[in-house]
Amino acid sequence: MEHTEEHLNISAVERETGLSKDVLRIWERRYGFPRPGRDDNAERQYAAADVAKLRAIKRLMDTGLRPGKLIRQSLEDLNALAEKRIHPRRDVQAPAIEREVLGLLKVHDAAGLQGTLAGTLLRQGVQRFVTDTLVPLNRAVGEAWMRGELQIFEEHFYTELVQAVLRGALGALARPSSVPRIVLATVPGEAHVLGLLMAEALLASEGAQCFSLGAQTPVEDIRRAAAAFKAHIVALSFSSAFPLRQAGETLALLRRQLPGTTALWAGGEPLRRLRKTLVGVRFVLDLADGLEALKDWRAREADGRR
Repeated sequence: MEHTEEHLNISAVERETGLSKDVLRIWERRYGFPRPGRDDNAERQYAAADVAKLRAIKRLMDTGLRPGKLIRQSLEDLNALAEKRIHPRRDVQAPAIEREVLGLLKVHDAAGLQGTLAGTLLRQGVQRFVTDTLVPLNRAVGEAWMRGELQIFEEHFYTELVQAVLRGALGALARPSSVPRIVLATVPGEAHVLGLLMAEALLASEGAQCFSLGAQTPVEDIRRAAAAFKAHIVALSFSSAFPLRQAGETLALLRRQLPGTTALWAGGEPLRRLRKTLVGVRFVLDLADGLEALKDWRAREADGRR
């Protein structure tokens, strides 16, 4: 059972908040929050009030704040801080696409939402759709959820539909035989794949060969895939919910296991604090940085052939 009266088990909390099970357990040990009870089978059970606070913390982490500074605050204080940091826009000020998508989500018009996203992709092309539409649209949906205007299932549905649209676009792209060959993945404990899929769409539209392993791929399997596909680059994606120390340790381990000729890229805003501590890793903090990294790689390869 995932729900018991007003309590949720750890799998349900992971889906409701976007925080991984590992993060929830680490916070429990390190900060004493959340404090789950236990059911008759000794499984963790989280109170609804704690889940609400976890959701608020997650959204504030997405704006760049660290969990240690947030966990001690009350839900009321967290919501007040979110109002100041996120600066939610009124509907009349939001771009038309954001108003339309949020409206379709609220009335659960699946066909209308899919048509809006697919039509925008067709008009803009893959690159503009990802950078100009999806980046701000993802933020707007997240902010609406943070303000309680969307339910968690509505945000999840949006994410799944966006991923389906992107996969359809990737399927329609010609599969190039040019370089670089890029293996993309997330590591165990990182279940979020939308950022990875957006990066793949952007890189593939620039002619890179992309081989996606999907979510929660063991490091050894990533290494083997890189060898099998003769990858020039391995690219990993991390969300704000992933423990920073664990991300650094995982990247260091993979860097040691990959050949020196294989570049290692790490994507995600939370990795900004690791930039000066890991040698041999290219940090790609946003999608524009990913295109710049691709340009730099090709320039170095061209120089090496001269």
